Amino acid sequence: QVQLVESGGGLVQPGGSLRLSCAASGFTFNNDPMSWYRQAPGKERELVAGISSVGGIKHYADSVKGRFTVSRDNAKNTVYLQMNGLKPEDTAVYYCGRGGMYGYTVSSWGQGAQVTVSS
Repeated sequence: QVQLVESGGGLVQPGGSLRLSCAASGFTFNNDPMSWYRQAPGKERELVAGISSVGGIKHYADSVKGRFTVSRDNAKNTVYLQMNGLKPEDTAVYYCGRGGMYGYTVSSWGQGAQVTVSS
């Protein structure tokens, strides 16, 4: 079975940094692109970042460009989201997804990690 497990969420002050990790198992990790989505209460789930199977191509939502960096370590079956310069509007549950690039649908989701940006 496919499993995606996020970690690294929490409470951070505006301007602070946080790194999310997503540990993957149950599929050939280096065959698939991976993505990060987020969803705030009452809002639509939105794509934050995507990364190709070996990390050569990256995509970011306009709202996070210059602040967030997606990366992956295929030897560890792990994808990361480094978040710098965090703003209150970044507050959401962040989800790791299998796929989600090149217009393809996410086929598997992690359980989500809460990120709260507040003073």
